[in-house]
Amino acid sequence: MAHSLQHPLNSASSEPKAGIINDALVVSIVGPTASGKSALAQSVALELDGEVVSADSMQIYRFMDIGTAKLKPEERLVKHHLLDIVDPGQSYSAQLFQDQARAAFRDIATRNKVPILSGGTGFYVQAALEDMRFPEGEQDDNPLRAHYEALQTQQGNEALWNMLNEKDPASAKLIHPNNFKRVIRALEMHEEGVSYADQVKNIRSRPEAIPSIRFFLEVDPFILAERINARVDMMREEGLVEEVEALMARGFEEALTAPKAIGYKEIIAYEKGEITLDEAFRQIKTATRRYAKRQRSWFRRDERLIPLNADDLSVEQMTAIICERYRQESSKSLVR
Repeated sequence: MAHSLQHPLNSASSEPKAGIINDALVVSIVGPTASGKSALAQSVALELDGEVVSADSMQIYRFMDIGTAKLKPEERLVKHHLLDIVDPGQSYSAQLFQDQARAAFRDIATRNKVPILSGGTGFYVQAALEDMRFPEGEQDDNPLRAHYEALQTQQGNEALWNMLNEKDPASAKLIHPNNFKRVIRALEMHEEGVSYADQVKNIRSRPEAIPSIRFFLEVDPFILAERINARVDMMREEGLVEEVEALMARGFEEALTAPKAIGYKEIIAYEKGEITLDEAFRQIKTATRRYAKRQRSWFRRDERLIPLNADDLSVEQMTAIICERYRQESSKSLVR
């Protein structure tokens, strides 16, 4: 019998919005998928007595473990926040992430530990750290969003994008029709009198809301491609197909966002007989490599990021660099 995929958000969602955390400095570690963020974040957390706040738009989902490369519970050497907080059928937004991430920062800092933000979803990282304001449409259980989601289900991505192109052509030019989540966000923003295109234009000049030091893992694209291919092969061995089958049995296909995730939509296509299993995994590798390229492009726009050459530096060496920089910046804050 199929089980319901609806659970309430965890208690962090009820926390009040945060401004600047008193004297707390967040360490941010970002980079493309398969660059080694998780291992480095844990290493830094162990050295600084910190806790990790995940900034991954797919690892928030319960039951989606193998395909999102989520650390297994036994692999988590420190406490992790914002993993497994919603079900695949539950709506979620960058605004909710902003509220919950800042609540986690406050919780960690209150216990005299160091908040370490780590992940590859650039928009979530910016929402957590920067002075990013959201229109009403970003809120959960929004009828306007439900309206556009219904249109997407009934008429498809192209029709939804055409609607945005009529209302806000400048924003439509920046968004691929298949990125329907962003198309919906842009439509919501338009209804609130805010232009998605204008927000993108101002992305570099947005001030910090949370004090942070930010590090970016640089990996040679060819080396990263090999890592991605090896990771996808490991997902196949670990049971990605079985994970998707179990999710489909729970009604996973009815969820609007999660089944579009890389690794899941391809296996769903295989389960429906549309492609072979080998082709599904070839597509996963290609889509993941393209996603990593987009991630690199996104993060390189942020001039505040401190690059770390993950090809030449070991996890221990990068940990030492980050911790030294953290201690220097913390000392400056105390002097001020």
